[in-house]
Amino acid sequence: MHMQPWSPYGGGSPMLASTADRERAVDILRAGFAEGRLAKAEFEERVARAYSARTQGDLSVLVADLPHGPVPTLPAPPAYAPAPVHPPRSYATATNGKAVAALVLGILTMVSGGVTSLPAVVLGHMARGEIRRTGQEGDGCALAGLVLGWLWVAGWGLVWLFTVLARLR
Repeated sequence: MHMQPWSPYGGGSPMLASTADRERAVDILRAGFAEGRLAKAEFEERVARAYSARTQGDLSVLVADLPHGPVPTLPAPPAYAPAPVHPPRSYATATNGKAVAALVLGILTMVSGGVTSLPAVVLGHMARGEIRRTGQEGDGCALAGLVLGWLWVAGWGLVWLFTVLARLR
């Protein structure tokens, strides 16, 4: 495809160039230089000739081998990293049921007189093992159930120990 040299009135026009015509030609030269189409020395020479051009034909010769508008380019990469997309919750990331049960039983030891403390400890240990294996959530619940369960086991153990010692005296 043959492009016509730049000129608002057609190529090779003998019409005198205006200051605006010269500026448009220099803008095309600047774009060509910025895109790497012109070497610095050639760019400077063409700009000097554009400012001294008398006719639009003189200007059209200076920009005839350059695109006369924006050249499509690839979009620039984003200046920031986009937010990560998290996959939907699945069984692997769901909260472990034994961990929740351990926490509930650990809390219930306060009102059950320690009856639920051993099940809380057992379920807490089982839950932590499953969580390490499967990557599920709920380690905090399992740990809290373990702590509460062991506190009540130790507390009731001390109560029984003191009771036995008191009877032995």
